[in-house]
Amino acid sequence: MDETVNAGDIARLADVGRAAVSNWRRRFEDFPAPVGGTASSPLYLLRDVEAWLRRNGKQFRVSPAERLWTQLRTVDDLRLGEALAAVEADAVTFEFLHERYLEAHSRLLNPTPPEVIELVLATTDGSTVIDPACGTGSLLKASSARHKIGQELDPVSAVIARRRLPKAQIITGDSLRHNGIAQKADAVLCDPPWHDRAWGHEELVGDARWTYGLPPRGEPELAWLQHCLSLAKPGGQVAVLLPSAAASRRPGKRIRGNLLRAGAIRAVMTVQPGRDLWLLRNPIGRVPEHIALLAAPGPLEPNTRVIDLLDDDVDLSPARRSGTDVSAYLALQPTFHLPQLPELQEQPVPPMTTIGELIRSAPGTHVVTSPTGATYEIDPRKLDPDFLEGVLRAAFARTPTGSTRLDVRRQQVPSLPIDAQRRYGRTFAQLKALEESLQEATGLIRLGYAGLLGGQIGPA
Repeated sequence: MDETVNAGDIARLADVGRAAVSNWRRRFEDFPAPVGGTASSPLYLLRDVEAWLRRNGKQFRVSPAERLWTQLRTVDDLRLGEALAAVEADAVTFEFLHERYLEAHSRLLNPTPPEVIELVLATTDGSTVIDPACGTGSLLKASSARHKIGQELDPVSAVIARRRLPKAQIITGDSLRHNGIAQKADAVLCDPPWHDRAWGHEELVGDARWTYGLPPRGEPELAWLQHCLSLAKPGGQVAVLLPSAAASRRPGKRIRGNLLRAGAIRAVMTVQPGRDLWLLRNPIGRVPEHIALLAAPGPLEPNTRVIDLLDDDVDLSPARRSGTDVSAYLALQPTFHLPQLPELQEQPVPPMTTIGELIRSAPGTHVVTSPTGATYEIDPRKLDPDFLEGVLRAAFARTPTGSTRLDVRRQQVPSLPIDAQRRYGRTFAQLKALEESLQEATGLIRLGYAGLLGGQIGPA
């Protein structure tokens, strides 16, 4: 079968952004016609694309790994994972193919974004780590632990994880119904399947893992929390990624309350819209009086009294724990102002690249931090720090609410010389100041409403 490529593949072959490929499709009548795929993701014959690039003087290179991927792409989509698992390739090539596989099936596989993986690893440590829903092994592979153990329901993903982690122990099977991990770990990391109503409620009613209460049928996330805690040594750390709703749904309040009373919860941190990172510890010793509820990634400084959370709702949502001290309104009111809007004008779309390519092209020691807390080291002589910070913030700002699939390194951004980057950087800085002022205004308005409603403040 003939090898095919999509627009993203063509962009990589020619070392351009996807926007450039879209421009070629619109501007050149002789650009190859699609031979398959969908309207939003058409496929082209690789040989036709190569011929077109040569005719038009476009530089391109098809690496052996890229050519191997185009051969795999000829397999039926439903069997692509099996084909990847069976391919003979060295470790570097297999990682390349795995990355392409995740791109092709991102909605089905829902991989944990790299910047979220960094946050998970930054909050846990230990020589033995377990992931009871390891997928293709990304969390385990990123961990520096000496001993790695995983379990995965999907047999194809389990095989891929073994290929990526030849020294790890990867078990195939349903973790909740048939736990195959007997060892306890210093740290347990997990990005479990969400909203799985067929998780085994009826079969597991009397399971010994439900130390903090039987999870309701509609609360599979609380089953995963307790399963992960059961795999940790006394005092062992647990990091689990959950939908934000799991922090406040009423059916789960009893279990959340029991976790708090036992001292199992260290922090709940919002890492992306609709996604929270729960940090726990298999309880040992004194029960802490405070935990950290963080509306954004940051230092794990306890900021909320446990006793204040043990009410009728046991709501652990970080966004709902913001302060309501109305005296802050009176302090902020006289100093509040909005900065001037930056002057922007319409222009032709410049050549495009990706954030990942920008970072790779300017290695250095200057640190730029993304909105999630991930850090990137660059050379400011080659890549303007304000420009990079701006495109990182812009990438997250344009992500639809509730999306969990953003891979920031693949986001398209203008490819600019350093002088133009600095102009963009100054404009990004203006927008950041405006954004922060608007957020401050939102808080000020909320404090005003609260103070007027409670009677603590009134009209002058």
